[in-house]
Amino acid sequence: MLDKKRKERIIKKFRVHETDTGSPQVQIAILTEEIKELTEHLKQHKHDFSSRRGLLKKVSERRKLLKYLQRENEKDFRELAEKLKLKIAQRMQKEEEEERKKEKKPIEPEKDSDEDAIDKVE
Repeated sequence: MLDKKRKERIIKKFRVHETDTGSPQVQIAILTEEIKELTEHLKQHKHDFSSRRGLLKKVSERRKLLKYLQRENEKDFRELAEKLKLKIAQRMQKEEEEERKKEKKPIEPEKDSDEDAIDKVE
């Protein structure tokens, strides 16, 4: 579990407005920190299955909140994913780079084989 001071710092950093404590951004940030903490714990205590179950619950809850945020506000979702350095942000960046590369390549007009055949006949 996160101590009170760490939790307050996370809330201040990710809140949407001054009195915000429960927006999806804040919840995702808190869950991410708890997941990191539990992951470190499980590296040392490999047979702690009850903590592993808690970790899986937190990961699932974060995934649901991320899907919700992506559906409701794509811009905030991207910003949050980049701030938290989530794998999904890295994946999205790679996809964007690939799209840019595709756009930069000039598309050559394809020759129609029917026109070639007509030219040869005439």
